[in-house]
Amino acid sequence: MDGLDDLRVLELGTTPASARAGKLLADIGADVVVVEPPTGHPLRHRGPWPAGQPDREHSGTFLGLATNKGSVVVDPDSPEGRRRLAELVDQADLVITDLGRPALATWGLDLDELAESAPHLVTCAITPFGLTGPKADWGAGELVVNHASGWGWLCPGASPLEDEPPIKPPGHQAMLQTAVAGALAALASTEQARHTGRGELIDLSVQAYTASQLENAFIGYSYTGVDPSRLGTRILNPWGIFECQDGLIFLVCVEQDQWQRLVELMDTPEWTQMGLFDTVDDRYDNSDLLEVYLNEWTGTWRVQELFHQAQANRICVAPVNTMADLDDDPHLAARDFLVPIDHPGAGSIVHLGGEYQIEPPLWRPGPAPTLDDCDGFRSRPNPDRPAPGADPALPLEGIQVLDLSWAWAGPFCTLNLAHLGADVIKVESRSRPDLGRRLPVYVPGVEPTLDNCGYFNQWGQNKRSVEIDLRHPDGIAAAKALIAQSDVVIDNYSTGVMDRLGLGLATLRDLRSDLIVASISGYGSTGPNAEYMGYGPTTAPLSGLASLNGYEGGPPAEVGISMGDPAAGIVAAFAIVAGLARRDRTGEGSVIDVSLWEAASCSAIEGWMAHTLGNDQPPRMGNHDPVVAPHSCYRTAGHDNWLAIECPDDQTWRALAAMVDPGLTDDPRFADVNGRKRNEAELDAVIAAWCASRDQWELTRLLQQAGVPAHPSQSPALLAVDEQLEHMGLFERLDHPAAGRRTHPGIPWRLRHSPDRVPRPAPLLGQHTGEVLSEVLRLTPDQIAQLEQSGAVGS
Repeated sequence: MDGLDDLRVLELGTTPASARAGKLLADIGADVVVVEPPTGHPLRHRGPWPAGQPDREHSGTFLGLATNKGSVVVDPDSPEGRRRLAELVDQADLVITDLGRPALATWGLDLDELAESAPHLVTCAITPFGLTGPKADWGAGELVVNHASGWGWLCPGASPLEDEPPIKPPGHQAMLQTAVAGALAALASTEQARHTGRGELIDLSVQAYTASQLENAFIGYSYTGVDPSRLGTRILNPWGIFECQDGLIFLVCVEQDQWQRLVELMDTPEWTQMGLFDTVDDRYDNSDLLEVYLNEWTGTWRVQELFHQAQANRICVAPVNTMADLDDDPHLAARDFLVPIDHPGAGSIVHLGGEYQIEPPLWRPGPAPTLDDCDGFRSRPNPDRPAPGADPALPLEGIQVLDLSWAWAGPFCTLNLAHLGADVIKVESRSRPDLGRRLPVYVPGVEPTLDNCGYFNQWGQNKRSVEIDLRHPDGIAAAKALIAQSDVVIDNYSTGVMDRLGLGLATLRDLRSDLIVASISGYGSTGPNAEYMGYGPTTAPLSGLASLNGYEGGPPAEVGISMGDPAAGIVAAFAIVAGLARRDRTGEGSVIDVSLWEAASCSAIEGWMAHTLGNDQPPRMGNHDPVVAPHSCYRTAGHDNWLAIECPDDQTWRALAAMVDPGLTDDPRFADVNGRKRNEAELDAVIAAWCASRDQWELTRLLQQAGVPAHPSQSPALLAVDEQLEHMGLFERLDHPAAGRRTHPGIPWRLRHSPDRVPRPAPLLGQHTGEVLSEVLRLTPDQIAQLEQSGAVGS
């Protein structure tokens, strides 16, 4: 058995959240059946369509998010339909849903009753705000939950347009990212249930998960009291999109040596020697002038020439790609990232490939189902399921992860593994400390150290730190000894660094043959650009998301956070758990290769499917939607206050219209969604006038009571006092020995049976060196002292 063919997954939902979670499992061989009403899944009616011609078998969103699944039609209004659904639930190991309790009731399902009748079952509910709490029953599509989570507030990044609203990134980014976390927690919990017989209820809030991955926005507010937004200047400069002769290029200099190399590449022009740009602070103070000079210089280059020349000089640049550019890219072609799949109704379609590569292979290409194409699961339930136990252990307890990563992507991966119970041991050193310990996120008035940086303290929660100098022979020996005792090794160094350290793949597999080895890099470990620099901010430009993002009629824009890092990090965590699940069945290890570029590109699913189905690239739409209207963010009373409102159907539109102006319900321009889309500018003007003098929270409560999805666009300061996030237990306030008590986003899901709070804060550098060497390697105090004296490990 190459995949997880014995895992039966029932998917019941309406949005990309459940669809992508189910897809991730189906693509590794799980037997995934999606339950559809007689009219078909809502994503079958969303498009994009080949040549713009609607057909429920040809909807690009469904085709892209339903690969390798089967389809069963169930009529929830008929006794026979409910009986059939109950049979499928009883046969399943895992149910993935994005329906809240009231919607599940319309299908005849009750989560508490399921826990009693099917104690083996794992249920993962991915809902906008969670299953319980003051906002549990609030309506929210992507627009509303994205703004409620804080992501929309930050987008587009570093904008100078104070009169324009915050905007959500293109597509369904909050739902799609949360879906990977749902698949991760669900797979880990299902694997645990195979052995213990005890199922689980995973209550995963899209708002909570998205709020937990806002880079340094929330933690910056928690530590400094400064409430960030989409407006203003970034701390690090240069950072942004610049003009070339034939297109746009993204450029960022994270470290001082990168700026110096850029100056050399520009032949040290006179303006770089005026003392205005020498330091990080200088470049921040003079960022407007710096942008002018850099645009003059980049304007003398063609995009691809500058891309390759700058990368050859170890300067982090990336083209601002369109979907068509992805189609023609030689690096993606060399990695077989674009995969043709034959569909019985839609023909041959080129799909975005796997979010990661894994050897031996687990990911497999396969088409989305036609409506009602199967009778149910391929395999039958295991008759020898163990009786449910009472052990409240977390799914990954007993798994040791050696963490050689730094900055954000790798630490975000291992943070989520720690959330699931893994013992994460971070290897670091003072001679080359983690970039995350050096970013300027400190409490004002406190001298910065490597131990009190908020950025590191966010992504380092519940890990142990060992200080090992990997340049020292005895340090490498200690690292190898730890690897031999570990289940997982992860790094996100540039391609080739592990080999140069003497920790290449062959060495790792010699140390432990069933090891799960994961590597995260900007471009992946193979292909012509494998050694190129690829920080998280480059991935929205590379993936095409930046070309889709921005205000209507405006230029491409960044998406507010360095989304490639958390996208790759959570994908790597899922791949690691998939590798562990296979090891449990076959005894073999896995080698996992995650590219930030590819992980982010898989979230451009709607833009890509529009392109591959023969349509023009979708235009930049701000807060608007290709299908739904009204669907925007409107200014309300007060300074820079905005309210997201969306009406996904005629019923919610009539409820909104009755409040705004009862005459609107009879206005023929807005009678149906097609009319509302055609007359969207006039419609937005009417709603904007109604919102302008009213309080955003008063309007939110009024609209939600009427069944209209709405929520203020929340800054980190509003997130910090959000009653729903507090109810869901997102925030941790642990005492840190160097930083004191600060608010940190913790675990974004709630578990019915297992612990779901962070037990300890991020470690001091080397805090657990002696403990780990003694406990894991069984070294004596004298042996540890010798290593300390040699400089191989920290004291």
